[in-house]
Amino acid sequence: MGQHWVRFLHADAVHFGLLEGDTIQGYEGDMFTNPTLSNQVFDLHNVKLLMPTTPSKILAMWNNFAAMGKKLNLSVPAEPLYLIKAPNSYLNPDEVIRQPLAAGKVVFEGELGIVIGKPCKAVPVDKAMDYVFGYTCANDVTAAEILNRDPSFAQWVRAKGFDTFCPFGPVIATGLDPATLVVKTTLNGTVRQEYPVSDMLFSVAHLVSLVSQDMSLNPGDIILCGTSVGVGSMKPGSTVDVEITGIGKLSNRFD
Repeated sequence: MGQHWVRFLHADAVHFGLLEGDTIQGYEGDMFTNPTLSNQVFDLHNVKLLMPTTPSKILAMWNNFAAMGKKLNLSVPAEPLYLIKAPNSYLNPDEVIRQPLAAGKVVFEGELGIVIGKPCKAVPVDKAMDYVFGYTCANDVTAAEILNRDPSFAQWVRAKGFDTFCPFGPVIATGLDPATLVVKTTLNGTVRQEYPVSDMLFSVAHLVSLVSQDMSLNPGDIILCGTSVGVGSMKPGSTVDVEITGIGKLSNRFD
């Protein structure tokens, strides 16, 4: 049976635990390595939910959904294509995505995030799922006009690395079959994206295996699976929700 792990702030201290309805059962130690049950139970309404992990890195896929690739007339990649989201871009649920000083169009990209559960290096595909702790919701925010502004160098890291440009959460959900999930993104209450994770060109197991050939993945690291059709721009004052049944809803305002 799946579980929903959360990190949260209560009485100026950071805690973690299992969300069960409107209560959180506290745990101690390390979420990813034999966490131990504490005697504390918290009311969800009396805490501030934080990003559910503090990754050493977040890797974000490009061109990993067949429908999006077809729309953009892209060839199917021979291997995963990805960039890194800078740690300064990480943002808690319900906090504000800030308009960057570099003006221009800012777009939302609702995505599934794979959360790594144990040290992972060069793992084979048939063992890769053993290294997946669970899944979360994410918004891979992008300053679209910066990306290809200089014809000599595509600015992926800058365009996607501004402060507050990677909200994720509100939970890490375990025990899910990612192939059954659907990512739904709404802008000011209007559905803009609703796409199946099963449309991925590289499955969760393949992503974990192939990325781990390149670099070591640490517990709490996140691989963003990429996005599909429906990506669009946000205007200041907008609210974007990324919702995945079985995980929950990530909500952030853009201002």
